[in-house]
Amino acid sequence: MEYRQLGGSGLRVPVLSFGTATWGGGNEFFKAWGSTERAEAKRMVDLCIDAGANFLDTADGYSLGLSEEILGDVIAGRRDKVLIATKTTFPMGPDPNDYGASRYRLIRACEASLKRLKTDHIDLYYMHGFDAHTPVEETLRALDDLVREGKIRYIGCSNFSGWHLMKCLSVSERCGLSRYVAHQVSYSLVGRELEWELIPLALDQMIGTVVWSPLAGGALTGKIKRGEKVPENSRLQKLDLVSALERPRVYDAIETVVAVANEIGKSPAQVALNWVLNRPSVTSVLFGARNEEQLKQNLGAIGWNLSQEHIDKLDQASSIQTLYPYWHQHQFPMLGIGPLTKY
Repeated sequence: MEYRQLGGSGLRVPVLSFGTATWGGGNEFFKAWGSTERAEAKRMVDLCIDAGANFLDTADGYSLGLSEEILGDVIAGRRDKVLIATKTTFPMGPDPNDYGASRYRLIRACEASLKRLKTDHIDLYYMHGFDAHTPVEETLRALDDLVREGKIRYIGCSNFSGWHLMKCLSVSERCGLSRYVAHQVSYSLVGRELEWELIPLALDQMIGTVVWSPLAGGALTGKIKRGEKVPENSRLQKLDLVSALERPRVYDAIETVVAVANEIGKSPAQVALNWVLNRPSVTSVLFGARNEEQLKQNLGAIGWNLSQEHIDKLDQASSIQTLYPYWHQHQFPMLGIGPLTKY
């Protein structure tokens, strides 16, 4: 297993990390992702630890805490063998203070996660989304207090806009508060908008990019084909990727992934994961699995590299039209701002 530095921090994490959103199936949304129970979850964690993929990712919002509870059970007695990341921000109940990033909410949410995970600390604690109702200073001060108390080791954010993240970094610097070291984002061969703003920001500010949905809800595994109907109640529907699949470009990318996989003797999922792993600023890529066979196959995405010829094919097939102001900026490469690829 390869390990990389997490942003500007001193923490080293594996390039593949295991996501547990498929655990529990606590409601209709998450049942579409999976309903992994404790026994199978334990076998999966065993395999991850043996492979060095010991960075385990969850969230309080995954099946309303059930994913955290299962994770706490399956790592019992071996907490020192794993790194745990969890998240909060989204609703956990009907009360107005059951969501968001206020001091009141964060302290309660962190303590509840620690209890469910059966641990005394969280290695990486993410804000699952940006709370525009709470002052950034309040959120960061509360997180800094939790770090100083030893309940959190590092903080990160997820699904932020560029200005959200940059504002937070500025406040942390100005006030001497703990700084976000990671940004967990959706990124794949059929979703490359990250390259316009967030990857350049991550490179400039030393933020580790941790990728979720690198297979676009399963679209890049090769099971979705042009002209065929997307399965009802699938992850693609739940993640609202069906509308994206209406664009011919998406099928161009999927078909190129399959073609490259056939050429090099790898699975489409392994090709798609390997491409993401080698993108700028990417520190770790989250993969999930409904069963042990899927898990083993995804672990096969490392230990080899795509050729430049195949990378070029994938880049070209998945390229997207650049929006303003990025297309304008890219016309003047002498100013140091340019696209991440030539396509």
